[in-house]
Amino acid sequence: MVVPLPGRLSFLLLLTAATTTTFARHGSIIRTPSSDVPTFREAPEFRNGDVCSSSASDRIHIAMTLDANYLRGTMAAVLSVLKHSTCPENMDFHFLWGKYDPHVLRSINTTFPYLNFRVYRFDSDRVRGKISRSVRQALDQPLNYARIYLANILPPEVKRILYLDSDLVLVDDIMKLWKVDLEGKVLAAPEYCHANFSQYFTDLFWLDKQLSATFKGRHPCYFNTGVMVVDVDKWRQGGYTAKVEDWMAMQKQKRIYTLGSLPPFLLVLAGNIKAVHHRWNQHGLGGDNIEGKCRSLHPGPISLLHWSGKGKPWLRLDSRKPCVVDNLWAPYDLYSSPVHSLEE
Repeated sequence: MVVPLPGRLSFLLLLTAATTTTFARHGSIIRTPSSDVPTFREAPEFRNGDVCSSSASDRIHIAMTLDANYLRGTMAAVLSVLKHSTCPENMDFHFLWGKYDPHVLRSINTTFPYLNFRVYRFDSDRVRGKISRSVRQALDQPLNYARIYLANILPPEVKRILYLDSDLVLVDDIMKLWKVDLEGKVLAAPEYCHANFSQYFTDLFWLDKQLSATFKGRHPCYFNTGVMVVDVDKWRQGGYTAKVEDWMAMQKQKRIYTLGSLPPFLLVLAGNIKAVHHRWNQHGLGGDNIEGKCRSLHPGPISLLHWSGKGKPWLRLDSRKPCVVDNLWAPYDLYSSPVHSLEE
């Protein structure tokens, strides 16, 4: 059950599939932020469209994870969505976190006091025994696997969800991506058929005829799971969570891939998704997963910039050694550093 709170803000914390608890926006449970949670400036409220319907059918549902270490990126991503949306008041954000953190919650309330959002607890124990070590420690965090369980966590009235990573910004109206015709597919995302698909799996996988036969009859292409439009009902009906988990279990028996939550998605869905224009995920701006070296933009139109990879723009900017592309992220940074506070 969701209890509306004062103004346009509502949020909830799912403790279990059957139990929910709500927290008041103003109350003793929310105190001043702790030292390990960044502070942020209040974002402006945008009113971009002349006519914006308040109908439930016009709501856009966006899912993201909440982690104190990536909160600065999340804030920038939310700001970019609202700034470029024709009807930002129609955005409903669904945040998933591993544990209740009142300081993170307070940061969202004070930075976006007008935001429509809900917060759900993702039970890390659900995947802890299923995760295999990958090439980068950040990819092994349980919250990185929360996207697999969206259909199990979201309320039944949410029929479609747009999942976004926290290390990206929009520079276009997200409604254009939201309204993509899935054409009967469970998922839509930019597809990259020129990428070396074989590199996402080990030699053991390709040499095992039974395992490699999983792609028989498909033309599998790489897609990045940081930007996905998902038909939630079709995901539930098709049992896709269990299908992804089955491959994670196989990975525990035989090391068939080296990355985190991406390869099992590819094993289940590569070659069977609705492809959308590459402009909706200019990914890889964080460089590779080992060194995170600077990369330049690919040619062509851009609607979404994504710092997937090891290098994150806020860390490189703080180190005063930013890549050129990091300057495209900087205008959306709401971080209020101690230096800024002194200057103000």
